[in-house]
Amino acid sequence: MRGMLEEFRTFAVRGNVVDMAVGIIIGGAFGTIVQSLVRDVITPPIGLLLGGVDFTDLFVTLKEGTPAGPYATLAAANEAGAVTIGYGVFANAVISFLIVALAVFLLVKGVNRLRAAYEEPSAPATPTTRSCPYCCSVIPLPATRCPHCTSTLPPGPAAEATESGP
Repeated sequence: MRGMLEEFRTFAVRGNVVDMAVGIIIGGAFGTIVQSLVRDVITPPIGLLLGGVDFTDLFVTLKEGTPAGPYATLAAANEAGAVTIGYGVFANAVISFLIVALAVFLLVKGVNRLRAAYEEPSAPATPTTRSCPYCCSVIPLPATRCPHCTSTLPPGPAAEATESGP
């Protein structure tokens, strides 16, 4: 039991777990802000353009409840026990998702740009092979004879560097 508690403590205080927990908490708060933005700022003007309709009250009644409809709002239909398809609530959810997806995309793009700005450029890889000037086969740099056509080769760049010295 003691070993399992120690293992859990090690897991819980690991940097990635703490970062993930902070991300989830901030994500939840951000989700609330986005829902308010969609519900209170974006959909009212769209609803006004559609003739003063509140998005949350856009629904189709599949089966009427008691008392029978028509129902003025989705809440009234649900209270009466009617079976409905609330496509206005779904539209709000889609708009919220698109805003969150755009925000996450912009965040990741910004982080990648910052990461690229602070990364040191990697040195180009030094070649380890060259082409035989006679048969165009790929051969190791220090080779003095081509294993494919058996031609005697001029010294490669690696051999020239070692012969001439520093």
